[in-house]
Amino acid sequence: MAAGCDKGGMLQMNRSHSANPFPIGLAGALAMASAMGFGRFIYTPILPGMIDGIPLTASDAGTIAAANFAGYLAGAILSAYGWAAGRERQVALAGLFATAALLAAMGLTTSVTLFAIIRFLAGLASALAMIFTSSVVLPHAAGRQSVNMLHFGGVGVGIALSSALVFIVDDIAGDAASGWRMNWLMAALFVFIVTLIVQRMLPRPISTGVRVSEPPLVWRLPLVSATLSYGLFGFGYVITATFLVTIARQGNAGPIVEFLAWFVTGGVAAVSLVLWHPVGARFGIGKAYLAAVALLAVGVLVSVTLPSTEGALVGGALLGATFMVVTAFGLQIGRSLAPQSPRRVFAFMTASFGVGQIAGPLVAGWLAQKSGSFTAPTLAAAAVLAAAILIALPLAREGR
Repeated sequence: MAAGCDKGGMLQMNRSHSANPFPIGLAGALAMASAMGFGRFIYTPILPGMIDGIPLTASDAGTIAAANFAGYLAGAILSAYGWAAGRERQVALAGLFATAALLAAMGLTTSVTLFAIIRFLAGLASALAMIFTSSVVLPHAAGRQSVNMLHFGGVGVGIALSSALVFIVDDIAGDAASGWRMNWLMAALFVFIVTLIVQRMLPRPISTGVRVSEPPLVWRLPLVSATLSYGLFGFGYVITATFLVTIARQGNAGPIVEFLAWFVTGGVAAVSLVLWHPVGARFGIGKAYLAAVALLAVGVLVSVTLPSTEGALVGGALLGATFMVVTAFGLQIGRSLAPQSPRRVFAFMTASFGVGQIAGPLVAGWLAQKSGSFTAPTLAAAAVLAAAILIALPLAREGR
């Protein structure tokens, strides 16, 4: 998510726009739903069926998830170079078609090694699709907040739809252990069909002008704090975002709750930027960032401390209400600390976030393997989020 939000923020400065940007924003939302909601996050609701049906260990599950996040980081870094200039639309569509193919590939093997390779490539494809779709869509919006929110809200819509798809397929198959292959194949079909629609709706990119060379970053304490806090957020959110449905399964919450937990996560995420916009405007981005991380930490905690049904639903709602918001606010803070070097600060903060996001599933899988549940890694994630808040406190006091 990090790459797309920041790319969007930089491109809003372009004043060229379409007379009616809403259909373009809709194309962006469909692309984001496919690249992120399905390509990146559908692993969460399918994972319990894979654990039961293959079977996978908790450590295997963490390794596969980490590979996807490593691919996403690689895609974000790769996109920062100028190789795609003038070909943004083609790269975005290629990323979406590759996402569909890689989703299908997940249903054709039971090898953990192949799963990890496929998910690495899927992370790479989803990052390229998201970043370059944003680079096409957002200049047409010319800073219109409603179009920006429609575009990024597609992530949450995709999460909700992916949860519904998994629930329906599992119901037809009889149980998740029998339906996990079909879930991957049906997700691939969905993304392929949606990509054909996006191909017809997505406009040609607007030129953003000549890129100016940016000065090196000056690593004063506020920028170091923001970058470190953002990396800890990457670790703290991703454990719940990866294993929420698995935690509900281990708590015998039932298939309806498993479906609703991830569906609620996506539904709330789809409107989270709209809901938090007044908070940032009223209290400042720094205070809003801290509030969102604190609310996320509460959601992470309750996912394993409340009874399984309540924990899954409340934890999912709080995750959806915060993870995209923390991403957006965190990057805004970074840009405010290095206004002359927005791309450089974006790259470093994305790298910090990516390292945390890769480490999270690996640590969670190892701890869950040792302890027999995801309670210990989830509590560790909450502690890491608390550290992220403490590190970022001076930024809020300075009015960031």
